Amino acid sequence: MDNFFNKFRLHAEKEELQVIIQNIDNGVAFRGTNLWVLIFAIFVASLGLNVNSTAVIIGAMLISPLMGPIMGLGLGTGINDLGLLKKAINNYLVATGVALVTSTIFFLLSPLNEAHSEILSRTSPTVYDVLIALFGGFAGILAVSSRQKGNVIPGVAIATALMPPLCTAGFGLATWQLHLFIGAFYLYIINTVFIALATFITIRFLHIPFKHADDKKTEKKTRRIIWLIAIITLLPSLYFGYNIVRQQRFENSANDFIKKEAVFANDYLLNKKISFRDNNIVLTFGGRKITEEEIAMLKKRLPAYGLEDTKIEIKQGFAYLTDNKSNEQINQMAGAIEVIDSNFKALQIKMDSLIIRDSLKQIKDSIKLKR
Repeated sequence: MDNFFNKFRLHAEKEELQVIIQNIDNGVAFRGTNLWVLIFAIFVASLGLNVNSTAVIIGAMLISPLMGPIMGLGLGTGINDLGLLKKAINNYLVATGVALVTSTIFFLLSPLNEAHSEILSRTSPTVYDVLIALFGGFAGILAVSSRQKGNVIPGVAIATALMPPLCTAGFGLATWQLHLFIGAFYLYIINTVFIALATFITIRFLHIPFKHADDKKTEKKTRRIIWLIAIITLLPSLYFGYNIVRQQRFENSANDFIKKEAVFANDYLLNKKISFRDNNIVLTFGGRKITEEEIAMLKKRLPAYGLEDTKIEIKQGFAYLTDNKSNEQINQMAGAIEVIDSNFKALQIKMDSLIIRDSLKQIKDSIKLKR
């Protein structure tokens, strides 16, 4: 049993302290190459969002250097290195500002301004995004602090997705859609806070010594600030996540209700519209007219599916045309059809007379020839 648990021990593979700090510190600074790589990565990600290409967005995440200053935040806090912490904060703010300006300029110049699915999917962060950032951060710092790094960092860059939210925030600014900017930038903050938090927790778990004297007061204060920031960042995402779960349950219940209950003889379901926001279901049928009694019976079945407060509206495709409001239109169409039919018959009579006249002429010519 001891051999089994030994497989999970980390200290045997831990990199030298100076190497860990140096690896993270090298990625913190944003100047020269790092800054230009960030700008190009932002352009690539913005193009991917603009044309709704997942592959292009993944490529941008792979070349993005944004993980560096975020891990620097966690490491600086974890070992009480105020110099590294200040450096990480400054470079993080520079990188964020440059990325926002670059993406905003791109979308201002781009002729395409439609918010595709790749953009919209990054504007409503939930608790699941928190968990992705947290576990991605754990994987990232473990890879950096281990001698066996493997290919974890590229995977963490893809999973935590720092670039697309920043570019989406730039899209929101460029198109004056502030709700897109707020949602996307909040997702970016979530990723930042929880990757840094995961780095801090792992640094302390690995017992990496403090760089400065171990001041218990400062340490407690720092930890309180970190957890306060984490909780403040987490709470809105819990609300969004709860709403997503409620929406999924509502849609599943509504679809189950439609499949089992909204079935009528000699009728066909032409269209369905399920709206969680409006808490209603709109069904459009084609075929015979559904009676008021049948509709009332259908509404009575809603509570059995947990939809007691849901409104249901029945629209009838073909039979709907027989409503009084449509009679005038039907009469106008019928009159137009009669006029067309009358004109067609007149043309047919004229054509028949021409054919008869030509036939008589041919007969007459034939008799003349025989004489």
